[in-house]
Amino acid sequence: MNKRTFWGFTVPSVAVMLTLMIVPLLATIWLGFQRLTLRDLQNPVFIGFDNYRDILSDPEFWSAARWTILLVIIVVPLQLVLGLTIALLLDRVKRGRSIYMAALLMPMVVTPVVGSLVYKDLFDRGGLIAWIWESITDDPFQVTSSNVRWLIIIQLVWAVTPFAFITFFAGLQTLPQDRVEAAQIDGAGFWRQLWHVTLPHLRTLLLFVALISIMDMYRVYDQVFVWTGNRFTDAHTLAVYNVRTATAFDIGRLGKGNAMSILTVIGIFVVLIPFLYRSYKDQIAERD
Repeated sequence: MNKRTFWGFTVPSVAVMLTLMIVPLLATIWLGFQRLTLRDLQNPVFIGFDNYRDILSDPEFWSAARWTILLVIIVVPLQLVLGLTIALLLDRVKRGRSIYMAALLMPMVVTPVVGSLVYKDLFDRGGLIAWIWESITDDPFQVTSSNVRWLIIIQLVWAVTPFAFITFFAGLQTLPQDRVEAAQIDGAGFWRQLWHVTLPHLRTLLLFVALISIMDMYRVYDQVFVWTGNRFTDAHTLAVYNVRTATAFDIGRLGKGNAMSILTVIGIFVVLIPFLYRSYKDQIAERD
């Protein structure tokens, strides 16, 4: 390929990436240093790091950060374990596999807002779970600050597990059967096959799903907002906190909202460093 052809293919892609990724990022960084509101979009005022100082000194921000990190710690491992378990079970099913797969993928089809509203209706007065609870305990079910977090976690696990399951199931279809047969001949049981054959084969996919899931937890908004609204602020995630900050008091702290976005990106990158390093090491090992 000559240079003219190479640049002909490369320049359009680079231009699109710069337009859709780099330019918005630079604009966000610049706006993070401005005082900018919805009422006065034409006159941003440079205030340096004041937006960042306001955010880092806000107890509500640290509460949202702790809750978001807790979601990562709880939901991501549950998603990986449940997704792998379902994939292993479905891999053994021979009849009706397409029906089971369609049913298990249903959470991916339902939009987050609709799924959250339907799920919330189950616990509202007159909902199925609320009715069962009241029938057993003689007390109406109430959403409180102590249980709303668990309700959010349950819904998030339900919503994100299909992504892990379908990814792992696809990976299992590429598992060489000669490795499985060799392990069986050597007398390896299910757990030894899983540990020494299946998991090493799915290692790259495990890292991939973990990376995507961590980023998803940092941007969880719909489910949390449907459950909490302007209540239960201790259950607000960073995404909800950011939106409330950017639209605060009907004037919109847009500069502060952009600063919050930069802090979120930095937080995601810091959390992903171990996973990115491990993925890099695996790629180097495969090349060798």
